[in-house]
Amino acid sequence: MSEALFCIENLRVAYPQHDEEAINWAIDDVSFTLQRGERMGLVGESGCGKSTLGRAAMRLLPPSSRVTGRVTFQGQSVFDLAPQAMRKFRGEAVALIFQDPMTRLDPLMTIGDHCIETLQAHAPELSKREAKVKAIATLAKVNIPENRWSQYPHEFSGGMRQRVAIALALLLNPKLIVADEPTTSLDVTVSAQILQELTRLCSEENMALLLISHDLAMVGEYCDRIGVMYNGKMVEMGATESVFKQPQHEYTRSLLKAALHIQAVDEGSGEWGVGSGGVAKPILTVTELKQHYTIEPNFVERLLQRSGQTIKAVDGINLELYQGEIFGLVGESGCGKSTLSRTILQLIRPTSGKVEFLGQDLTTLSRPAIRSSRRQMQMIFQDPHACLNPAMTVGQSIADPLFIHHLADVKKAKEQVLWMLEKVGLTPPELYYQRYPSDLSGGQQQRVAIARALITRPKLLICDEPVSMLDASVQSQVLDLMLALKTEFELTYLFITHDLWLARFLCDRIAVMNSGKIVETGPTKEIFANPQHPYTKTLLAAAPLLARA
Repeated sequence: MSEALFCIENLRVAYPQHDEEAINWAIDDVSFTLQRGERMGLVGESGCGKSTLGRAAMRLLPPSSRVTGRVTFQGQSVFDLAPQAMRKFRGEAVALIFQDPMTRLDPLMTIGDHCIETLQAHAPELSKREAKVKAIATLAKVNIPENRWSQYPHEFSGGMRQRVAIALALLLNPKLIVADEPTTSLDVTVSAQILQELTRLCSEENMALLLISHDLAMVGEYCDRIGVMYNGKMVEMGATESVFKQPQHEYTRSLLKAALHIQAVDEGSGEWGVGSGGVAKPILTVTELKQHYTIEPNFVERLLQRSGQTIKAVDGINLELYQGEIFGLVGESGCGKSTLSRTILQLIRPTSGKVEFLGQDLTTLSRPAIRSSRRQMQMIFQDPHACLNPAMTVGQSIADPLFIHHLADVKKAKEQVLWMLEKVGLTPPELYYQRYPSDLSGGQQQRVAIARALITRPKLLICDEPVSMLDASVQSQVLDLMLALKTEFELTYLFITHDLWLARFLCDRIAVMNSGKIVETGPTKEIFANPQHPYTKTLLAAAPLLARA
């Protein structure tokens, strides 16, 4: 017992529930140990209990949750720690990195304030100057430059915010890091850098890592051992290589099969190329599009009469999309992919340049005319939970665009919504029609978001990381659904992703974006077989590939 750094024995967890007769265990009799310096991956579909296990180990569950079993850290029971000792335990002994960095960051505090607050709470002996030096060095480890010290979370991209959250976890040199989907919102190069940094620190500091993830390839590359969870139980555990080569449980085999399906070389890419629709004229043309932002100078900079810093989020983009193709846009977080998509939709007006959709220049339209054009151009976001109103039922959410665009009355809208629910695989549709987003899994929520985007019968769907928050098996189902719907509804997709294997599986052509510019574009197979730009080569080298058994 004293040998192991971290030990979970017969852990069972049930969230607060009304029916005390039939207890629904979110974690059901799970046991494992972690040694110093060991890296263990925990995989399984959403809702299987992975995150609950991480939170239970740090006593972060709702107060009336039912917990049985034992969790020990260096031989000491975590469940018996007094409040003050528990505060010290969280951060100094074990650090938790969440999937959504905005749950960790205060929007009213600068990045520097976050770092100083964390260090002052746990290391009050450090002067403010010493704390700042240590914080800047830690931020540098995750590629956040010193000149962003005074910025706020909303001024960072999703990926950059996650780097801040990881830096905050590393600040106190913990003995164990519990990383819950830490790189979901990050591109492959930054994921690789951060995981290499985490694994290097594990080796140097003899620090353990519990990596909770749905990315099997990533777990395979960075973890010594893997645990597979299904329906609250640990169904398989062993050395990563042996589990991947000889999976014992049927569920593990299905997970590996789904992940390999997406990485299959012969799927997708080229099947719906530019010539497939027989339409020479592009559906969307972007010409010299620019989106520049100015960071206002701070007080000292104003005294020195320095001007604000200009960030060129989108810097002279040219691209064309053709009817019926799937066009992939790949690049690291903060490169301008999402800003480009929002500028195309005119959710933000460009600094300069043109966006022509169905022969009409959107940049010259009035606000009502732009709103009308969005009937033909819809967006699917990364986080379906964030784009669905929690107070509206599924039926109301999907019907909403029909009322906005005056396309149906209440009776007709309900008929169309029920028909669309059937199309996206939410059956029986009458059941899902009445439900709320909180009643659905992540995959089901994304199906609702897809139904909502399709209800106005658009010509173009802009998909911004639409499956990055889903586990491999659900990801595969949603992608197959999107391909089927594309054919049925004669859709064109602009597919934004940081997952290169996903882009290869899905896209006919790919544009590679770096620092606001497109550095390479071409047919998917050509870019993967013979990348021309150094940045494209770096991206491909960083992408973890799941080895076939």
